[in-house]
Amino acid sequence: MKAIILLATLKNKGRSNTETLVEFLGGYLTKQKIDFEVVKLANHNIVPGTYTHMDVEDDWPAIYQKILDAEILLFATPIWWNSHSSELQRCIERLDEVYDVIQAGEDSPLDGKIGAAIITGDSDGAEHVTGNIANFLCSLGVTFAPYGSLGVIWEGHGKNVEKTKEECLQYYTENYEQDAQALAESLFKLAK
Repeated sequence: MKAIILLATLKNKGRSNTETLVEFLGGYLTKQKIDFEVVKLANHNIVPGTYTHMDVEDDWPAIYQKILDAEILLFATPIWWNSHSSELQRCIERLDEVYDVIQAGEDSPLDGKIGAAIITGDSDGAEHVTGNIANFLCSLGVTFAPYGSLGVIWEGHGKNVEKTKEECLQYYTENYEQDAQALAESLFKLAK
């Protein structure tokens, strides 16, 4: 069983809170025997557009193939101004061609896949972002998992707050262990 995690942090260098939360969840995915690959979007050239293949070469077609090859699709994003990151928005726009296929009366290439959201922020907004992601995935034929959001809203995620990776992992373990376990178990059961 394979999951692809689109990590939509804005940081292409150094550690981000969202990346640390993905690592935290990864331990629970491994316990459920779910293999996963993390694609850090900020490290890839993804041009703007609404098709899989654009007029210029970029990394999106290879990333899209990884999505097709996986049973589970996870969007991992920080919250910026009550919304998901611009890195994730670009992927959503590039996945628009899947919706074109559905509108043409054909089956979605993503039909039967399981989806979920991983969200970090320092104030409210996780429910709003989860709702947007769930709506988008469901519109493409992806089943949004029960317990399908691991959202950590914590002042320790503040833009100018410096928490070490260890401090973040300790906080996640103390406060979100049950949520991470429930999400991993739900993904396994649905994908099985």
